[in-house]
Amino acid sequence: MHVRYQDLREWLIQIEEIGGLKEVKGANVEEDAGMLAEMLSHTEDAPAVIMDTIPGYPKWHRLLINANGARQRIAHTLGFDHRIDRIPLLEALAQRLQSLKLLPPVVVENGPVMENVLKGEDVDLNRFPAPLWHLEDGGRYIGTGCYLITRDPEEGWINLGTYRVMVQKKDQVGFYVSPGHHGWIHREKYFAKGKPCPVAIVLGGDPLLMMTGSLEVPWGISEYDWAGGLRGGPYRVIHDPITGLPIPAEAELVLVGYTHPGEVAPEGPFGEWTGYYASGSREEPFIKVDAVYHRNDPILLGTPPNRPPYEADKYRQYIKSAMLLNDLRRSGVPGVKAVWCHGVGGCRLLIAVAIEQMYTGHAAQAGHLACQLPSGAYLGRLIIVTDDDIDVSDLEELMWGVITRCDPATDLDIVHRAWSGPLDPLVSPDMRAKGEFYNSRLIINATRPWSWRHQFPKAIGPDMEYRRKTREKWGHLLK
Repeated sequence: MHVRYQDLREWLIQIEEIGGLKEVKGANVEEDAGMLAEMLSHTEDAPAVIMDTIPGYPKWHRLLINANGARQRIAHTLGFDHRIDRIPLLEALAQRLQSLKLLPPVVVENGPVMENVLKGEDVDLNRFPAPLWHLEDGGRYIGTGCYLITRDPEEGWINLGTYRVMVQKKDQVGFYVSPGHHGWIHREKYFAKGKPCPVAIVLGGDPLLMMTGSLEVPWGISEYDWAGGLRGGPYRVIHDPITGLPIPAEAELVLVGYTHPGEVAPEGPFGEWTGYYASGSREEPFIKVDAVYHRNDPILLGTPPNRPPYEADKYRQYIKSAMLLNDLRRSGVPGVKAVWCHGVGGCRLLIAVAIEQMYTGHAAQAGHLACQLPSGAYLGRLIIVTDDDIDVSDLEELMWGVITRCDPATDLDIVHRAWSGPLDPLVSPDMRAKGEFYNSRLIINATRPWSWRHQFPKAIGPDMEYRRKTREKWGHLLK
């Protein structure tokens, strides 16, 4: 096993040991939870915070915020030394993903998640802390650091996807999935046949599995298998007797039920990852909760979107960058040295690629592929291609490369009618009404001009290797 924890509780003990966890008692979910999440998200290396003794809820029903909002905890979650630096973490993760072998989960009869089973009239979601995360949200969202489990009704594979979940009634939740996402496709397949779609919602548990649910794992591959390979050991799952879906045996809290075709309720608005209330409020399908399973003293995971970069951006920038780096290399493009999906763009709106130029049009090829390969295609905006002497993870250095090497008259290219979604604030009201969720992509060539690259002025300053040696020798002065 690459990771040293079996569940969220072991992870919390280990994070506390490295000084990354603090406890807050008496904070409320009406205002304090949202204030804490926003503050922690926008503070460098802020700790994870567990809210306990929440007013109006049982004493040991807890809420964890900013779990993976710092590099040290991200590295630990992924199974690396928590002291590893940014670029070495990216490179180590990309290498592990390149040789990743899928590990399907193992089925067990029972597990901690079944310590408490609530059905029928006993189902009451108001027992669990569901915050009002943003002042103008349309309701309380119990599901932010969560993932929904669905099964493809035709192909049979299991998807885990992070989609927002709103409390509507004591036994009913609304959920929003952007068109084109795997959970949306699964649901629409059931609805097209006139059948209800079974859903399980995991609201707390293994932090790596939750991370994985927020990624673009390829179609047909279960996140259980993918995350099992990444952690170096299979997950344990229980077949839920109501939906038949596999739920994590070590999860903290799981809701199970069905969403039915034609049955909708108002959902939203909700402040989303772009930093806007872009999707508004509308009628969306809901899930009738038939059962609730939870451990004794459950810990819910809260990862509410805020103006980027927020918590999810801080961990996704490593995983999405590593995935896109491997995708580009597998596509056959030579000389791809680094990729960084910047958190300030929600790890989607700003992507940077560093290449060692080898031929005419090399930069354009890398840029077009970076914005259309599966790991980079959804709701992008700017793609910047630089030479490999630029640290693309450093926003200041990246922009220095753009303003000194990009000629606006010749080095900009636009891709039209690319895949976007309702969360894109630039999708016009007319397009929304028509269901036309397209946008454009700007590809910026910030490489030295190919035809006279050897005559381009030499940059001052050390190369990447020299900087690495400097950090090794003198980095202690910065701590």
